[in-house]
Amino acid sequence: MSVDPSAIPNFGGKPERKGPPQQAGRPTGPIMPNQELVKQLLDRMKLKHVVDKEGDLVAPWKHHRVYFMFRGEERQRVLTVRTFYDRPHSIDDKPRLLQAVDEWNHSTLWPKVYTHTSDDGTVRLIGDFHLLLGAGVAFDHFVASVVSWVRAAGEFDKWLVERFGLEKDEEPEPGANGAAEGSADGSADRGAEGSADGDGDPRDAS
Repeated sequence: MSVDPSAIPNFGGKPERKGPPQQAGRPTGPIMPNQELVKQLLDRMKLKHVVDKEGDLVAPWKHHRVYFMFRGEERQRVLTVRTFYDRPHSIDDKPRLLQAVDEWNHSTLWPKVYTHTSDDGTVRLIGDFHLLLGAGVAFDHFVASVVSWVRAAGEFDKWLVERFGLEKDEEPEPGANGAAEGSADGSADRGAEGSADGDGDPRDAS
C-alpha cells in the first residue's frame, strides 16, 4: 500500500510544526510494506538510494551498502535488509574476522554478520536482518525496525574500524544526509566485487 510521507514520523532534528502529531491518513491496521514505502522512509531520513539492475533498492555509503530485498509470495513474503561491507580483507585475516563477528553476534541483536570469501581469496563481511511480513505488520513497528536496522548497519562498520584500527572516514551519519557523495549513481549494482567473483549472488544467501 502507498503511505503518505506526512504519516511517517520525524526521525530526528527539529519537528516540522508545533502541536500534537498529525494522525490523519496514518495506517491504523496491519500494512504490507513494499519498495515504495521503503523509499519514502529513506527520503524522510535524507538518505540517498537507487534501484539496481536486479530491481533491489540500495542505500550506499562509502564503505558499505544496504539492500532492501522483498522475496517470497503471500504469507511467506520476507523483507531482507542485507548490508555489504566493502572493505576487502585477505584470507589470512579470516580467523580474526570470524573471532570479531562471533563477538559482535554474541553481544548484539543486529545485524547478524558473517564472512563471504571470493574465489580470489578476498574476504568481505555481510550483515543481515529479516522480517517476515506474513499477513502484514504494524506501521510503527515497520518504521522503527527499518530505521534501527539502517543505523545498526553503520554502527557495525564503525565498530569494526575501531576493533581493527582501520582508517576512519569523515562521512555523515545516517539521517543527516546519509550516503556518501557520488556513491548513489547506480554503481552499487551487485554484492562484493560486482557479482561475488563467480560465486553467485551473495544477496540470495540464506
